[in-house]
Amino acid sequence: MSKHLTPSVAGLTLFAFFALTAPLPGMAQVPTFSPLAPTTVTNPPPDLPYTLGAGDRVGVTIFDVPEYTGEYQVLVDGTLNLPVAGSIVVKGLSINEASERISQRYAPFVRRPLVTLTLIDARPLKIAVGGEVNRPGSYNVTLNEGQQFPSVTEVIQVAGGITRSADVRNVQIRRLTNLATRQRYTVNLWQLLQNGDLSQDVTLRDGDEIFIPTTTGIDLVESRQLATASFSAEAVKPIKVAVVGEVVRPGPYTVTAATSGAATADSASGSNRNVGGGSSTEPPTVTQAIQVAGGITQSADIRNVEVRRTTRDGSEQVIVVNLWDLLQEGNLAEDVILQQGDTIRVPEAETLTASEATELASASFSAAIINVNVVGEVQRAGRVSIAANSPLNQALLAAGGFDNRRARKSSVELIRLQPNGTVQKREIEVDFTADVNDQSNPPLRPNDVIIVRRSGFTRVTDTLGTIVSPVSNVFSILRFLGF
Repeated sequence: MSKHLTPSVAGLTLFAFFALTAPLPGMAQVPTFSPLAPTTVTNPPPDLPYTLGAGDRVGVTIFDVPEYTGEYQVLVDGTLNLPVAGSIVVKGLSINEASERISQRYAPFVRRPLVTLTLIDARPLKIAVGGEVNRPGSYNVTLNEGQQFPSVTEVIQVAGGITRSADVRNVQIRRLTNLATRQRYTVNLWQLLQNGDLSQDVTLRDGDEIFIPTTTGIDLVESRQLATASFSAEAVKPIKVAVVGEVVRPGPYTVTAATSGAATADSASGSNRNVGGGSSTEPPTVTQAIQVAGGITQSADIRNVEVRRTTRDGSEQVIVVNLWDLLQEGNLAEDVILQQGDTIRVPEAETLTASEATELASASFSAAIINVNVVGEVQRAGRVSIAANSPLNQALLAAGGFDNRRARKSSVELIRLQPNGTVQKREIEVDFTADVNDQSNPPLRPNDVIIVRRSGFTRVTDTLGTIVSPVSNVFSILRFLGF
């Protein structure tokens, strides 16, 4: 049967310990509660038998004494109230230990009592989970009949799975062993993933506390492997991230990877974008977030993309991502898996060669289309749409090419608004046979303006036309008046 696990009303709790009442004759009174002694570290916790506690329902059978046989519940003070024997403390005892204690209490009333104790309905176990999980807190674990204790990974799953900053090699389990000592154990869930070492996925007991520390450094390869673990966060759950820097539409986005190579985003304005198709269960990545932000601009430095992440302890981790290595070597580890609250910053490149700009234009996370303006002596002057990082020649052709009668075909003027607000003007010699290069056929950026000037002959004829036109108009008026 499946476990029913629900968050308790309280958050991370201190576990209450009830005083043992009604001691056996001759037994010393239980000492009052004192603060827990310092914890110790060992590996891993022992596999202890089930111990009774308040809320357990048990069956007590005394051989050949049916009038004393029945079902009883362990009371809130940890005792069983049995016929004739009265109140018997069973809190913290295993089934066998409780049977022995009940037999001792019935010895004065029954000759050689044979007591059988069975667990009919187990109480909910309270387990706390803290650190690098998505929903830290305390949880109630209900065990059905014949069910085993929950394991560490099962409870982590219920707590929403580990975050991307979790140190799974040093998962801590704190367990109260008596009224004065809390023992701390360490398990290595990485060994479970790599070697199938089930001894690391230990079973938990009532009152156990799990703490997953923050890793001191994120290994990109291990991070992708952890993302597929059964105790990781749900892959298709949407997350909210921010994308800033050299992208077309910086801002906050809600990103999900419900489809292969795709991402859906709801920006602050409520607009949606869907990229790609096919099915996948992989979580959102850096390139998917950049896609939904419109893609990188032509001045992006993809070798030093930063993912800024706030951990559960309040510190910030900065992961430097080299997307150029992803393009050149196919290194998927550089396409970092994101989590809720991440900020992706794409810096501006100090230098970018024409060949690199052309290669970036074909990347899946680059802007697909840019708009530039071509004005002057072309067939279709105005705003034209071209593929990102297209060269100057491509924009001229998109505008229908030169006006053969009027255009100066030797050179054009390129006007570009720089990120710092200044305007750059360049005179570029046109060579339609040239490959992409910074001198004669540079790659364009959004909102570049290309001015095609008039040829010398056209300027002269246009000037003469301006001079002659008024004289022609006078002769036309005189003819009209009959002179």
